[in-house]
Amino acid sequence: MKYNKQEKSWILYDVANSAFVLILTASIPVFFRALVDNAGIESVSQSFIVKLLFSNLANNALNGNAQAYEALKTSLFGLSTTISVLLVAFMSPIFGALADYKGMKKKIFSIFLIVGVFCCILLGVTSNWLSYLALIIVARIGYANCNIFYDSMLVDVTTDERMDSVSSMGYAFGYIGSCIPFVIGIYLILATPFGLTKTFATQLSFIIVAVWWLLFSIPLLKNVKQTHYLEHNEVNVIKILKRLKDTLKKIRKNPRMLYFILAYFCYIDGVYTIISMATTYGAEVGIDTNSMIVALLVTQVVAFPFAIITAHLVSRFKTISLLKLFVLAYAAICIYAYQMDQAYEFWILCIAVAMFMGGIQSLSRAYFGKLVPKQSSNEYFGFFDIFGKFADFFGPLIITIAATIFGQSKIGILGLILLFGIGYLLLRKVAKLEELL
Repeated sequence: MKYNKQEKSWILYDVANSAFVLILTASIPVFFRALVDNAGIESVSQSFIVKLLFSNLANNALNGNAQAYEALKTSLFGLSTTISVLLVAFMSPIFGALADYKGMKKKIFSIFLIVGVFCCILLGVTSNWLSYLALIIVARIGYANCNIFYDSMLVDVTTDERMDSVSSMGYAFGYIGSCIPFVIGIYLILATPFGLTKTFATQLSFIIVAVWWLLFSIPLLKNVKQTHYLEHNEVNVIKILKRLKDTLKKIRKNPRMLYFILAYFCYIDGVYTIISMATTYGAEVGIDTNSMIVALLVTQVVAFPFAIITAHLVSRFKTISLLKLFVLAYAAICIYAYQMDQAYEFWILCIAVAMFMGGIQSLSRAYFGKLVPKQSSNEYFGFFDIFGKFADFFGPLIITIAATIFGQSKIGILGLILLFGIGYLLLRKVAKLEELL
């Protein structure tokens, strides 16, 4: 399938923003922990946030409890995720409704793009741990809100018939393209050429990603036009809130859309949890930090061809049938992850996750894009994103509860099978409703 200029420009933004995801997973958490170490537990424990939320951990760390100190650093970084997710969940439907008006989509997208890129640059020059934490939150908000408008632009750049293929190619080239700035950054950090210190090399890698993010956003800004929109008339907060209320009613009255959103919440929760917990399981079976980075790259590289394969499969099979297959595949991955206790099994897990990662994400995005009213796509994708964001909470919560009750987090991975099972059953309902059309 040949892609037109608008489709190619849209695909390139996946290449742009995926680089930020990689450093958010690998480099940023490590550098944040180093900044906390440099500040020292005495200084960190005096901050308002630590006193308010983590005083017990801080006190234990001050008394020489190394485990409490590590938990404090993890909790502080986790706080950035929690705050950004909650803020985006609140903001996305409102800005989504506003962006549906004529000429607004790219304007709001551009604002959040500037916010994300600028904060990513500042991550490369900030040495205070608290300022760094605040920048992570704002950068994540910029990135996440950009993604909402980017996803909704799918309805502007292509037709329903081509949507699955275009969405899959976005993920495919995002996976492989993001490896380039990441590998450059990792080389600078590990090799420290030109007399660079490890700290400066790490900060420079963040700036490289920011520049990459901005440069590969230019084709979208230049070539993608908002073809579906609402006329302006009078735009105010009350009118936007009324539209949000009406949209919720429409979703409830549309069983096919409602069942799909609920299915998405369940299965994408499991997918995100497996991806985020993979490194934890790797550490448990003896995978060191450098090997983790290699594993992350392997996952990206393997995901590339399989996302392209998905783009071809949608021309032969129904999207909903492929989604059901991918959900079952992830349920099987859960069973495999539970019994994993050898280092080589971790590599098999990474490859298995990568095989279905791009397909389940890209087809979910495209299928929802075909369900929504084109002129209100931002508003609907705003709600869609809320379910994806709150999925970030629920899966890890299952893991945490399992660790508390049973004393080991691996039990929680079996709980994810229930989520995949519910998601699969809801997708079957969607398929039956689809057959009635």
